[in-house]
Amino acid sequence: MACDEPAAPSGILTRQNSSNTSSLDFQPDADYRFVEALEERYKCTYCHLVLHNPHQTGCGHRFCQQCILALRELSAVPTCPVDKETIKMHEVFKDNCCKREVLNLHVFCKNTPNCNSKIMLGRYQEHLQQCLFESVPCTNDGCCDQLLRKDLEEHLSRHCKFREEMCQYCHQYVVVVNIKNHEKNDCPDYPVPCLHNCSQIILKKETEKHHTVCPEVEVDCPYKQYGCLVKVKRGKLAEHENGALREHILQILDKNSQLEEQITDLHKSLECKEIKIQQLAEAIKKCEKELRQFTQLLGKNSNLMVSTQALASHLDKSARLESQVKQLIQMANQQQSKLDLQPLFDMIENVKQKIALMETYDQRLVVLEGQSSKHDLQINIHKAQLNRNEERFKLLEGTCYNGKLIWKITDYKLKKKEAVEGRVLSIFSQPFYTSRCGYRLCARAYLNGDGSGKGTHVSLYFVVMRGEFDSLLLWPFKQKVTLMLLDQSGKKNHIVEVFRADPNSSSFKRPDGEMNIASGCPRFVPHAVLENTKNTYIRDDTLFLKVVVDLTGLEEL
Repeated sequence: MACDEPAAPSGILTRQNSSNTSSLDFQPDADYRFVEALEERYKCTYCHLVLHNPHQTGCGHRFCQQCILALRELSAVPTCPVDKETIKMHEVFKDNCCKREVLNLHVFCKNTPNCNSKIMLGRYQEHLQQCLFESVPCTNDGCCDQLLRKDLEEHLSRHCKFREEMCQYCHQYVVVVNIKNHEKNDCPDYPVPCLHNCSQIILKKETEKHHTVCPEVEVDCPYKQYGCLVKVKRGKLAEHENGALREHILQILDKNSQLEEQITDLHKSLECKEIKIQQLAEAIKKCEKELRQFTQLLGKNSNLMVSTQALASHLDKSARLESQVKQLIQMANQQQSKLDLQPLFDMIENVKQKIALMETYDQRLVVLEGQSSKHDLQINIHKAQLNRNEERFKLLEGTCYNGKLIWKITDYKLKKKEAVEGRVLSIFSQPFYTSRCGYRLCARAYLNGDGSGKGTHVSLYFVVMRGEFDSLLLWPFKQKVTLMLLDQSGKKNHIVEVFRADPNSSSFKRPDGEMNIASGCPRFVPHAVLENTKNTYIRDDTLFLKVVVDLTGLEEL
């Protein structure tokens, strides 16, 4: 991981002449109006602005920290612009005494004349966080209104179109601008007219239940099984039954006539069987008579062999006839039983009707299965598109376009453990922009450190990403960047690192790929400071990082 962090020269950040004043600070390069004229001893010898993090050289002149670094970058042997003395870096020290005096200077609030406060320079940013006349954005998602802090509460409760109000029907909280759409499409308790124009107003969630009793729904006639195929509205069903009473009776009689014809056919079949049985009985009697004659002949005739064969032939014939008679008698009994089982015939008829109905259902089921498969495919396509849109909307909702990023990192302990174990070494923030058509940027954090800070520090980097409007922007990226770890106690004891983008670094050229090499602070904050229970940088296993890009000099497209 490349690091283009502006490292302090040897001795600059270690030698100091007074106690630490890191709890107070101010934004450099801002247009401050001092209550009293700014004395020359509080101005930077290089940039001639109020001293920010003053450092004193061996020749006795004071410079801003960034200015002394700029002098060193301009020349391998930097010289003081006042007395042309060579600046020896090991003699440069941080002038906390001067810093404390500068931070105690009084300035007017930028919101004058509405706000007439006079504030210590070191408390200026703290004052702006509370000033009633400071312009602040609306905190509701989707609202882009800017208003004075004193008007924010009334705006949130009464005027903002993106505030939430309770739906008067289902009592769920809905964003005001979407409440009409919610009522028509999503609210289960929204009253709607019946789809069948029965003039009743029903709740949307009870539409299917109402369908089973709606008087305007078309239903089959109860006499459909007898042949009436009329479909009529449920409210006029009684009228149809009364009006078509004669037709229904005729249909019932016709059905009964068909059943009677079937019974008559069965009777005729039975009579035919009985005639055949009588014929067989007569044939048996004839055979018995012939048998007696052969028996007599057997006693008289000496030819035993011929008589025996004839007798055996007649005995076989008699046995066959007797068997046929038994079968016919059994069949006749079965036919007679059928005549006595009228309910069985009714059951058979019902089964036939059900079979015909099921065959119809089978055909419809095949068609419906084909349609269902097509619908499932379309639904899956729409679901995938909805998922993609939802991810895109979530990303757009959290995107800032003012050069500022507030990054909320939850589950700190778990994510740090993953980094220690080497599973997820770094995490990225959501993208943010310097303007609607500006640079696309993000932050990258190594919770277990990177490079010189690995295992001991949290490393925080600034990343330039490829954006949609890169061809219209100026390159390389040259803005000043502020990295902050926010104090959650309300005391504003933030940890701050500031650097200006190096135009010669590949980290700030126009991206060729998805993003450039990250640039920032490998030793942003020690774990011992971050995780110390006396500090309030982590609460509920959550920390907040802030990245601010100085928009000075950027043109709005």
